[in-house]
Amino acid sequence: MPLHARTAWLHTLGRLALGLALAWLAGLMLHRPWPALALGAVALLAWQHWKLRTMLSRLADRRHPPRSRGRGAWDLLDQWLHRDQQDMRAQKRRLLQLLRAYRAAADALPDAVLVVDRNSQRVLWFNAAATRLLGLQFPRDIDASLGDRLQPLPVSRWLAAGRNAEPLEAASPIDPGLQLRLRLVPYSDELWLLVARDVTQLVRLEQMRRDFVANVSHELRTPLTVVHGYLEMLDPAEQPEWAPMLAEMQRQSQRMTQLVEDLLTLSRLEAGDSVTDEPVSMSAMLATLQREAHVLSQGRHAISLEDRAQVDLSGSPKELHSAFSNLVSNAVRYTPSGGRIGIVFEREADGVVLRVRDSGHGIPAAHLPRLTERFYRVSTSRSRESGGTGLGLAIVKHVLGLHQARLGIASEVGRGSTFSCHFGAARVLAREPSGGIADIGDNGDR
Repeated sequence: MPLHARTAWLHTLGRLALGLALAWLAGLMLHRPWPALALGAVALLAWQHWKLRTMLSRLADRRHPPRSRGRGAWDLLDQWLHRDQQDMRAQKRRLLQLLRAYRAAADALPDAVLVVDRNSQRVLWFNAAATRLLGLQFPRDIDASLGDRLQPLPVSRWLAAGRNAEPLEAASPIDPGLQLRLRLVPYSDELWLLVARDVTQLVRLEQMRRDFVANVSHELRTPLTVVHGYLEMLDPAEQPEWAPMLAEMQRQSQRMTQLVEDLLTLSRLEAGDSVTDEPVSMSAMLATLQREAHVLSQGRHAISLEDRAQVDLSGSPKELHSAFSNLVSNAVRYTPSGGRIGIVFEREADGVVLRVRDSGHGIPAAHLPRLTERFYRVSTSRSRESGGTGLGLAIVKHVLGLHQARLGIASEVGRGSTFSCHFGAARVLAREPSGGIADIGDNGDR
């Protein structure tokens, strides 16, 4: 027990003893010592009861009387309660200041921020930008269903994906001219943070870029065709000294033609938001990929094929062939002679996966996140020597995105790379007993 508490307790006991002693002396003077002592004890108990009742009443009413200046135990208790109340009031003021600062910061954000209950999908709080971008009104929409308030956006189905929900891009429910990108951030077991950002300007710039690339590619196709045609008409036998120059010009014109074709393919994929769903015979697809790999390799690699899944896919045969063929041709281009290339089609937990493995140089980890960017090259010199355009993986990513699939990349320097196309269960079909595959294009349609 602290010294001041012990002193206060002794002071209180002394006062009680003094009160009883005075009652005893008064009783002796009246020749009634024991009744006087009993009355004194009852009076002291009543006084203690009154002090306790006063303290409880004050706590119940949350009153803040002036701090006591006495030295007894009750006075010390009163001082301690007064001190704790002052500390709590100061802490409450600090918390209110922080809360006001956080709310002011949230209201200053250009993005709409909502706190949503995970189980009921009800709105618990939102900032000022949510009114401007999503049309939410305070306090009307507090504790309202988020799906009902944001119609016609497919929010309920999107929230059902939980932590696996991909960013959702859609028009604002109050202004179709505003394009929003919604992200779901689960930050606790009970609460989600929904962030809606205005990406209208970004969408317009992206559309301008797509239109520019598509228009330029279309404009380049005709002169390149003319140049390539005239180069083929030239006979190197007439001017033998021109033969190396003509061969290089033909090679570069073919490379430019392939680049234009890839740009047009990428523009077409970006412009579409879905693909036609047809049964894709994977047995025929895998046989085609193996044949193409052998043609590109010219016997320089050991190429293996394993069809472990024994199922087909639903999607666009032409687009899927384009994606798979890009991965196979990349493996052949970037694997040194004598290397191994393996194509494996197998099941995984929730679907199937097509893997293309090679024993090439491998890719440093720092480059992996950027491999699907347009024209991004790990090694510029090696890419140009191999004839690549730098657009193959970008095309693969877009094709898989249209099929609700994803591209996985694993690589280790000196040990090769593995590119994986993961398809969900919704894209898996039972394999037909026999049958071929529709038009899947050729090597140039990538």
